[in-house]
Amino acid sequence: MKRSIVVTGVSTGIGWGAVKVLTEKGFHVFGSVRKPADADRLKQEFGDGFTPLIFDVTDEAAVKQSVATVREALKGETLAGLVNNAGIAVAGPLLMLPIEDFRQQMDVNVTGLVITSQAFAPLLAADPGTTGTPGRIVNISSVGGRNAMPFMAPYNASKFAVEAISESLRRELQLFGIDVVVVAPGAVATPIWSKAEEVDVSPYAGSAYGPALDRLRAFMMQNGPKGLPPEAIGRAIHKALTTARPKVRYTVTPDPVQVLMSEILPRRTMDRIVGKRLGLLPE
Repeated sequence: MKRSIVVTGVSTGIGWGAVKVLTEKGFHVFGSVRKPADADRLKQEFGDGFTPLIFDVTDEAAVKQSVATVREALKGETLAGLVNNAGIAVAGPLLMLPIEDFRQQMDVNVTGLVITSQAFAPLLAADPGTTGTPGRIVNISSVGGRNAMPFMAPYNASKFAVEAISESLRRELQLFGIDVVVVAPGAVATPIWSKAEEVDVSPYAGSAYGPALDRLRAFMMQNGPKGLPPEAIGRAIHKALTTARPKVRYTVTPDPVQVLMSEILPRRTMDRIVGKRLGLLPE
């Protein structure tokens, strides 16, 4: 019998890449989407190795209903893994950002991750009624989970939180033999980059931040498509789920030198580099 993994947010991007790799490696994947049309499309694409689950990670009732579906399919066996991938990215100057936008960012990326972790953990072996090897949780963070950029404070804050939750949860779940691993991608060539041009910065156009926001959007549009394919992150997720002694964190980026520099350079130096690039330094 194939072992099963739940992956949230699989309609496109990293989630889709995870489904592709994991099904090719012989796992059965239960993947969450929010739209029935995406469920139908992915079921046709991945066939019998994939079962769609329709829920929004912020909807506790819908998540619990999907847990019941997975539990029934497992017939008492443990779930091999939960990949918390679903997320959104909210951008804008923090002092001018509508609070409801910030709240939505945290609700999806942070509270949603807690909802799914609480809901599926019993199937990973937190419930003593399951049989089999304990599963693992893989939380998708970002290189932005350690290094925050201007105008990305909501997204970066959510990913910093994912890092903290992962560390605390990993230590709590030792009791059940359930490991928690972080996968932190850099730029990934996903449809999100094709939408960069559609990002509406007009609310800030007349502000002091207008020119810098234009530079940031141009940078995203130019460099985003050069990112790693989603399958590369899928392979890292597979490794995090299956290797005998996984690291606690895997960074996957097309430019490891840049990530290394951001982690070892003094923070004030990084402030000046970023400020100069975006035109944020005073004249």
